[in-house]
Amino acid sequence: MPPSTQSAPDRAFAFLKINDLPTKPRAVGITEIRGPYYSVMGKRYLQDVLETMGGYVDALKFAGGSFSLMPREAIRELIDLCHRHEVLVSTGGFIEYVLTQGPAAVEQYIQECRELGFDIIEISSGFITLPADDWLRLIEKVQRAGLKPKPEVGIQFGAGGATTAVELEMEGTSDPARAISLARRFLEAGAYMIMIESEGITENVKVWRTDVPARIADALGLEKVMFEAADPEVFAWYVKNYGPEVNLFVDHSQIVQLQCLRAGIWGTKSLWGRVQTYKE
Repeated sequence: MPPSTQSAPDRAFAFLKINDLPTKPRAVGITEIRGPYYSVMGKRYLQDVLETMGGYVDALKFAGGSFSLMPREAIRELIDLCHRHEVLVSTGGFIEYVLTQGPAAVEQYIQECRELGFDIIEISSGFITLPADDWLRLIEKVQRAGLKPKPEVGIQFGAGGATTAVELEMEGTSDPARAISLARRFLEAGAYMIMIESEGITENVKVWRTDVPARIADALGLEKVMFEAADPEVFAWYVKNYGPEVNLFVDHSQIVQLQCLRAGIWGTKSLWGRVQTYKE
């Protein structure tokens, strides 16, 4: 049989076998890339990314509320461009800032996201304490607006915003069982997917807590969770341990390197030639 070229039907060198991904919309092997934050991303920049690697990008996530600083037309252009390439658009974890401004601001935020064309509203609480029932109400509210709720859970309080490792260590971490229990409730309530915060696990820690993703994968499976892995060593570890169909969030600058690993065509010494799939 000829090699599969589902992700990029007109892929060059199609005679070479690769680990291909299912066609979009995918349930596994989902890649979400970071949009504007560490660098500016306009429509021309994004167009270059999507014209070359769009077949391997499933979602684009704004970060740090960067969209709240941009002209509405610029946001719409980015979102429309993503949609033309079958890429969903996520707000990223900004709602915790909106929550500090009261229920009316949350209503307006969700409505504005809908009007601008966002597909996913991430519901995070890295810097605030939020009762579980309040998360559930937010999930329901996002669903009623016709958008996909994507709660973020983790074990590190104060995660986000490039907080230093020393500061996070002083905050301490929570029991992974709590994150798993919350994630189960969110999925039962209709959450689109669960984002797993990397801080406290692989980011800003002295020793990686590899036991945490193992417990999460065992309890929830891999299809409904996405691991934050915005560092080449981290996403290489996830591919090595959970295979090329693990769902990952990376920076937009890393999409080519990640897909080379997923496809099994390149990698570090410990991965080169070892990432395989079996399809009949």
